[in-house]
Amino acid sequence: MVPGSGRRGWFDGSVLRVKRFVVFSLFVACASAAFSFWLLGQPGAGTQVSAYLPPRAGVKLQAGPGGIATAVDVTPSPDAQWLGTAAAQTGIPARALRAYVGAAAAANESAPTCGIGWNTLAAVGFVESAHGTYGGGSLSATGQASGPIVGPSLNGAGFAAIADTDGGALDGDASWDHAVGPMQFIPSTWRIAGRDGNGDGTADPFNIDDAALGAATYLCGRGRDLSTAQGWTAAIYAYNQSSAYIRQVSSQATEYAAKTGTSR
Repeated sequence: MVPGSGRRGWFDGSVLRVKRFVVFSLFVACASAAFSFWLLGQPGAGTQVSAYLPPRAGVKLQAGPGGIATAVDVTPSPDAQWLGTAAAQTGIPARALRAYVGAAAAANESAPTCGIGWNTLAAVGFVESAHGTYGGGSLSATGQASGPIVGPSLNGAGFAAIADTDGGALDGDASWDHAVGPMQFIPSTWRIAGRDGNGDGTADPFNIDDAALGAATYLCGRGRDLSTAQGWTAAIYAYNQSSAYIRQVSSQATEYAAKTGTSR
C-alpha cells in the first residue's frame, strides 16, 4: 500500500457520502416544496386550495324534551322533516343522509375543532359508491348494503399494489386487498379507523352508519380543521391522493350545500 492511500480513500469516501447526502436532501426538499406549493396554492402550483373548500351545509337535528339533540342508536339523528326534504333536494337516499348527518355530528362532538360538514361526508359517499347504490344496490332500514361493495384488486395493475392485510376476511381475496363498503375502506385502514356507528357491537364497513362514522373519524384525524381550506384539502387528500378526486368531492359537497342551505 502506498503511504497515505488509506487516508485518501477514507477522505474520498467521506466526500462521496457528503455529496450523496446533499443530493438526497435537495431531492427531499424539492419534493416537500412541490407538495407544499400544491397544498397551499403558492405561485407555480396551478391550484388554489381555497377554491376547494366547500360551504358547510346546515342541518336540523332531532330534539328531545327540553330541545336537547338526541341520538337514535349511537349517533345524533336529523330531524325527520328536515331529512325528508333534504333527501328530496339532494337525491341522497334518506338512510344514507341520516348516517352522514349523524357521523358528522358525532365526529364534531368528539373532536370540536374538526368542523366537518355532513355534505363533505355525503360527497365522499357519492364518489365512492353512489351512497351504497353502486351496481344497483341499496341500503336496508338498518343501513346495511344489499350486496358486498368491493373495489378492484389492488394488485398494481392500474392501481396501487397492496398485498392482502386481512386474510380475505372483508374483501374475499387472500392475495390482494380491495377497498370495501359504501365508503370504500382498505381493510388495513378500516382496522384503524373503523367505528361502530349503530351500537350493535360490531364495526362493519358494509354498514353505512359504521362506514360514515369511520370516514368522519379518519378525515378529522391528526387534529385537522376542516373549516379551513388547508385542513379540508389535506383531509380529502389523505382519503384519496388525487387532485381530480379532491375537485370532485369539493364540487359535490358544494352542490349539496347549495341545495339545502349552509351554516356559515
